[in-house]
Amino acid sequence: MNIAPYILSTILALNVLLALAIIFLERRDASATWAWLMVLLFLPIAGFILYLIFGRRLSHKEIFTWDKKSRLGLLAAVQEQLRGIKENTLEVQHEDIVPYEDLIYMHLKNNDALLTQNNEVEVFTDGQKKFHALMEDIENAQDHIHLLYYIVRDDQLGNRLADALIKKAKENVQVKLLYDDMGSRSVKRKFVHKLRAAGVEVESFFPPLIPKLNLKINYRNHRKLAIIDGKIGYIGGFNIGDEYLGYSKRFGYWRDTHVRVVGGAVHNMQTRFILDWNQASSKDIVYEERYYQGEAEGDVAMQIVSSGPDSEWEQIKNGYIKMILSAKEYVYIQTPYFIPDDSLLDALRIAVLSGVDVRVMIPNKPDHPFVYWATYSNIGDLLKAGAAIYVYQKGFLHAKTIVVDGVIASVGTANIDVRSFRLNFEVNAFLYHPEVAELLADRFHEDVAESTELTYKLYKNRSNWIRFKEAIARLLSPIL
Repeated sequence: MNIAPYILSTILALNVLLALAIIFLERRDASATWAWLMVLLFLPIAGFILYLIFGRRLSHKEIFTWDKKSRLGLLAAVQEQLRGIKENTLEVQHEDIVPYEDLIYMHLKNNDALLTQNNEVEVFTDGQKKFHALMEDIENAQDHIHLLYYIVRDDQLGNRLADALIKKAKENVQVKLLYDDMGSRSVKRKFVHKLRAAGVEVESFFPPLIPKLNLKINYRNHRKLAIIDGKIGYIGGFNIGDEYLGYSKRFGYWRDTHVRVVGGAVHNMQTRFILDWNQASSKDIVYEERYYQGEAEGDVAMQIVSSGPDSEWEQIKNGYIKMILSAKEYVYIQTPYFIPDDSLLDALRIAVLSGVDVRVMIPNKPDHPFVYWATYSNIGDLLKAGAAIYVYQKGFLHAKTIVVDGVIASVGTANIDVRSFRLNFEVNAFLYHPEVAELLADRFHEDVAESTELTYKLYKNRSNWIRFKEAIARLLSPIL
């Protein structure tokens, strides 16, 4: 008896039921719904498998937990700052940030993102300099080293880091390394075993229950954090790998943005690390004063804002939109992927049409072809509205930076795409400080000298083959 027709009929029936479930049961936006329906329609068997792996929504149960006492302490501090903004009693070090108190309020209210105003900030746009500083801070660590990276490779840089961590572990410094299982899928067991054997605690985020079969690979911890002794913190776009030092023949020079922070914001970065670690590890970190040490004499105001598929709101995206709509003079954006949803694209169009100088910089080469062509499709809409678009030519642009009016800025891990807004676990630093914002704006202008401008005339003259690739990528962009 040939059972193949029955199996095929069963799969097709499941395909129809799944399509109905997507339409009527899951609260997805219309673009994502249509994208998945197209996949199921044109790829009835493969589409069903793809949906099981990439389309299933994450459980709404609480993913990140911490001890109740620490949680209550954080909420009390948040409520105090919320009252300060509502009652106009919140003291600020720079009057320039007062017009942005509604942005601060939004992050406090919806993300428990405390505002700290005593930070010292150093900006890195070059991987060699960033990792030199990080290695130096690791070498000087006295109590603990907490690292979280989306990608960790066991290449030259990865082994250099491993050796530094092993050395500190042997000096009785507590060392913890957390990496994303999907992003670091090339890491060999030997590399991890070497670290663990020396006393370094290593965990992966969302590992598969069954080897080689991970139904959560669509949900990735894209955060990059380093916390040294609770006093020094790093946040931004650089991962651990030789390409981030500019050693890749494919990408060449790697242009990214990262910040080194000393001050109260490090405590908020520490909390983010602890929450992520406790999700991945069976050995929870509980509150200890040693994790929250150090003071600084800086004057940079900051909020550390997280988002992910566990969030009720797309908090980082909302922060981007709020920044854009607050602009009076200019908005400078650097991103490797530009696939905004309608809300963010509308905000940029409104800014341009209101006379704001909107400039977007993207890379000249793809690391993901579908994402690259979807980026070009969306760029066309902004060009038509009157925005200036620059294509970075020196190497690969991986920075995730927004600067508004030389007063506020955002540096972090979130790209301007649906994956970063809805699927990845991300973290950004929102900075309220003219000097830092102007420094980032200056770096943007320096990069313009290494870029070519993409005009609307040039864009309209692209070939039909490119238009076809853009059209397909744009249709699939809600699920890329």
